[in-house]
Amino acid sequence: MKLLLRLLINAAALWVAVRFVPGISFEGNPVLLLVVALVFGIVNTIVKPIVTLLSLPAVLLTLGIFLLVINALMLWFTGWLSTNLGLGFHVDGFGAAFLGGIVVSLVAWALSVFLDRPQEKESR
Repeated sequence: MKLLLRLLINAAALWVAVRFVPGISFEGNPVLLLVVALVFGIVNTIVKPIVTLLSLPAVLLTLGIFLLVINALMLWFTGWLSTNLGLGFHVDGFGAAFLGGIVVSLVAWALSVFLDRPQEKESR
């Protein structure tokens, strides 16, 4: 259930980026956007930790700001993979990926805050 919720949150965040960030486009049905969200989740699960570890000196030197660049690279890589897999999601360049990475992170964070709360037990 939690994995499905994360997938839906990523899909919603990507949809917001498609709607509001110039240079990020998606052509297809909503099911394909869920597949793109799955690709994005896999990239963030497998590739992002490796890239973060390899760029740790830059992350430390910039006090974490370089993580924005890493987020942009992960979104750009997701766009490249999705284009090559024929999923209809495309990121035009690093600038669009940078802005899109910020938008996706903020939207995913906001949705997680509201949707991913532990259920409180009713008091008797």
